[in-house]
Formats: sequence, structure tokens, C-alpha cells
Amino acid sequence: MTFSNKAIGRRACLAIATLALLAGQAWAQGAAGAPRVRFATSAGDFVVEVYPDKAPKTVANFLQYVRDKHYDGTVFHRVIDNFMVQGGGFDASYAQKPTRPPVVHEGREALAKGGDKNVVGTLAMARTNDPDSASSQFFINVRDNDFLNPSAQSPGYTVFGKVVSGMDVVGKIKATPTGPGGPFPSDVPRTPILINSATLIK
Repeated sequence: MTFSNKAIGRRACLAIATLALLAGQAWAQGAAGAPRVRFATSAGDFVVEVYPDKAPKTVANFLQYVRDKHYDGTVFHRVIDNFMVQGGGFDASYAQKPTRPPVVHEGREALAKGGDKNVVGTLAMARTNDPDSASSQFFINVRDNDFLNPSAQSPGYTVFGKVVSGMDVVGKIKATPTGPGGPFPSDVPRTPILINSATLIK
């Protein structure tokens, strides 16, 4: 049996479209089981999805802070356009909120399990120079920050989720004018950006 080039082309396109549809369905099914958190902020709302299959301890730590209402009333205290926006640690008076003991670093493990790198829209844990020092503070990458990725030479930063809606709000946050504020010499929004609530929605 022979086929014309047109018939072969049509069948090839149909096969590619079918594979793309199946891949899309598989992604949607995988995402459907992932917990989501809505951040209601003074700049608007955005929703993040987190991945316990990639970074279980990090996700459990983050979601416990959400359930404890730790993030309610905190601000984005460090905002750097073309880098990231960071929050989750300080209230509107720039007083640091008490936290639980830090969570073990899972950057390399998450990446090895197919987790995301530090690319636009991903959610990662903030920390000090000690890889195992992350507690409640998180940041959202607003550009592809390759230098933050785990490697053989560096533990990097643990990516544990991503923004799935409201990235335009994150864009507004990153573009806000900054300067000194509270104990910080720079990078603080001149008009405070408050997290009114962080709520687990699924």
C-alpha cells in the first residue's frame, strides 16, 4: 500500500497534534494534584502551585506557614527589577516575624527529580549563605537566574513551585519604585506592598 506525500503529511500532522494533546492532558493531570496558594496583595492577587514530589520538606514547611497565617500582614521587603521579588519575613513595620527552625536544603534533589530551575515565574526559598537556613522567606524569579541554580559547585536555591496565575501582578510588584526602608538600605518598595492573606485553595 502506498500513500501520497499529502496523505503522509496529513497523518504526520495528526499524529503530532495527538501527541501534543496527550502531553497537555498529562501535564494538566499532574498539575491537578499540586497544592495551590492564593496570595491576596495590595497590588493584586496571584496564585502559586507547589510540588511536594520535587521538594517535600520545603513544600511542607511553606504550607505550614500558610496554614499558620504567617504570611498575612507581611510585605515584599526586597524587590529588584530584572532579578526577583522577596517576601514572607517582615511585617508592615519591618519587624521580623518569628519563625520555626530552618528547613533542610533540597535544591539539588528537586532538580534531580525533574524540578524547575530558577526561571521566570518560579518560586524559591530565600536563605543566608548557609544552605540549610531557609525558614519562611521566599522569592519569585522575574528573570531566568541561572546563577541561582544548584550545581556540583554550588547548592543553589531550592525551587519548589511556580506562579500559575497573576504573573502580571508580580510584574507590577517588580516594577515598583524602591529605596531605603526600615533596616534596609535599598530595594524596599516606596509604597509598601502588603500580603493581605495567603490561602491554600486546593
